[in-house]
Amino acid sequence: MSDETREVADSELLDIEAEEIAPHIEVLFEDDDVVAIHKPAGLLVHRSYLARRERFFAMQLTRDKVGCHVFPVHRLDRPTSGILLFAKSSEMANALCGQFADHTVDKEYLAIVRGNMHEAGTLDYALKEELDELGDKDVDPNKAAQDAVTSYQPLLNSEIPFSSGRYATSRYALVQLSPHTGRKHQLRRHMAHLRHPILGDTTHGDGKQNKFFRSHFGINRLWLIAKKLSFNHPRTGERIEIETELETEWLQLFEGLGWHEDTLSVDKQPLIIANGCKI
Repeated sequence: MSDETREVADSELLDIEAEEIAPHIEVLFEDDDVVAIHKPAGLLVHRSYLARRERFFAMQLTRDKVGCHVFPVHRLDRPTSGILLFAKSSEMANALCGQFADHTVDKEYLAIVRGNMHEAGTLDYALKEELDELGDKDVDPNKAAQDAVTSYQPLLNSEIPFSSGRYATSRYALVQLSPHTGRKHQLRRHMAHLRHPILGDTTHGDGKQNKFFRSHFGINRLWLIAKKLSFNHPRTGERIEIETELETEWLQLFEGLGWHEDTLSVDKQPLIIANGCKI
């Protein structure tokens, strides 16, 4: 085999390997103007100088899947999974970006947090902009805090007979979160402010709880998913509502927390599940 032939063969092998390890993205909604996908946790939305060695991005994978260029219209943190919306033209992107800026897009997330929660509420707590050392080097570090508003609704509570600290048991909650503004890491920072940090959050969360969760359940991720998204279609004005399914690891975790199919109803009042029994 010549060197040229070997290089071609190696290149084809790399292409096959890359194809095999590319993260799977599911198209949830698509028409001539927009496309919404389910972004897996750990996948970046687009290329970044902070992750130069990354090979796959949601924008690239979506483009290849639908066969045309796509434009991102909102942000979804790398460790967060769930619905990610793209436009298929700059015109549609501008229209959708305007809706996000005007807060007419409804977003619902699910999160697993430390501790039991029993009351719903809305947190209006301004957040200082989180600056990146390189990308935001020209931004004024003394810039005033920005308005940030999040509604939260506890759905299920759990208490498991395993110690993750000084107590004999550990308590967690499944919470529905609705951000009314779009600040960086808003949900993660707001839940930390409420003393109910999201599990798996290595930046704003509880390191001891994160370590326990990883070792006890054998799953390492941020327990935050963009579950539902509602917006006005940028061309027709029709209200579009998209909802995605929970990944398998969520259902595995629910089993470990004692949340079975008969308890997984958002219409119920928050329950405490202890040793798999309702209280």
